[in-house]
Amino acid sequence: MFLNKQEMELRKLRFETAYPPGEIEFFDNQLRQATALEVIGTAELLGATQEIRIQGHMKVRMESECDRCLETASFEIDSGFDLFYRPEGTGIRSEEIELEEGETEIGYYSGEGLELKEILREQVLLTLPMQRVCREDCKGICPACGNDRNDGDCGCVTKLSDDRWAALKNL
Repeated sequence: MFLNKQEMELRKLRFETAYPPGEIEFFDNQLRQATALEVIGTAELLGATQEIRIQGHMKVRMESECDRCLETASFEIDSGFDLFYRPEGTGIRSEEIELEEGETEIGYYSGEGLELKEILREQVLLTLPMQRVCREDCKGICPACGNDRNDGDCGCVTKLSDDRWAALKNL
C-alpha cells in the first residue's frame, strides 16, 4: 500500500490491511513470518513542513532459529508505532550539528510518499529481540558433540581455554 502525499494533502489517510506471509521480504534467511501481519493506522501530512506522521498498530508472529539451540523460536509482536518522516534533503547541513532529543526518531522520504510495506519491515525488525532464543532457560547445543542440551546432558566435558596464552605453553 502506497501512502500518497497528494492524498494526504486533502485528508488524513486511514489504513487497515493484512500482509500474508511471504509478501514482505525481511532479507534475513532465518526470519520467517508465521501469521499475517495485521496493521491499522493513519497517515497525515503536517502542514507547511511537509512532514508525514504515521501512527498505527501492528500484530504478527515471527519465527526464527534459536541462537542457542537452532530450534524454532517464535516471537509475538503486538505493538504500536508513531513515526515522523521529513522530505529528503530537509535540514541537511555540511557542518556538524547537535541533534535534539526527538530528532533521532525522524526518518526521511523522497518522491510522492511512502510504501507501507517498507515501514512495517523496519518496525518488525526493530521490535524483534537482539538475541533470538526459544526460551530464556535454553541451554543451547554442546560445542563438543553438537547434541541439544535441552534434551538432556550429553556427558561431554568442555574445558574452557584462553587461546591468547597458548604460545606460552611451548616455552
